[in-house]
Amino acid sequence: MNDYTVSSQREIAADAERIFDLIADPSHQPHWDGNNNLSQAPAGQRVRATGEVFTMTLTNGGIRENRVVEFEEGRLIAWLPSDAGQPPAGHLWRWELEPIGEGRTLVTHTYDWSQLKDEKRLVRARATTPENLRSSLDNLANHAET
Repeated sequence: MNDYTVSSQREIAADAERIFDLIADPSHQPHWDGNNNLSQAPAGQRVRATGEVFTMTLTNGGIRENRVVEFEEGRLIAWLPSDAGQPPAGHLWRWELEPIGEGRTLVTHTYDWSQLKDEKRLVRARATTPENLRSSLDNLANHAET
C-alpha cells in the first residue's frame, strides 16, 4: 500500500458466491455501505462483466455512475466512479474474495485514489481510512452471514 491506497480485510462466514452477489448487485450496496454514502440503486443492474456501468444515488442526492474495470465472477470486482455523464475522477473501489474453507471467505476491500484528479474529492479521499473500509466489511458480513 501507499499514501493513496487504503485496504482492509476480514474473514466472513459465508460462501464467496453469496458475498459476491451482495457486492455485484448494486441494489444491495446501500444496506451495507459503511461510509453512509449510498442511498439507493435501481434493481436489475447485477454486474456480469468488465465494461458495464451501474448507477447509484448518493445520500446527498447526487447520481454516481460506476464503470466496472476489473471483474472475475465470484472473486473480483472493481469500479471507477464518476458524476453522471462525466469521465471517471480517478479513484477506484475494489473487492477481492478468496475462499478459505467451506462456507468461509477472506474479503479484501480497497480504495485507491492514486489517480484522483478531482480536487474537490481530495479531502474526502484523504479521510478514507482502513477503519471506514472495515465498517463496510462488517456490515457486509452481517448481511452475508444471515
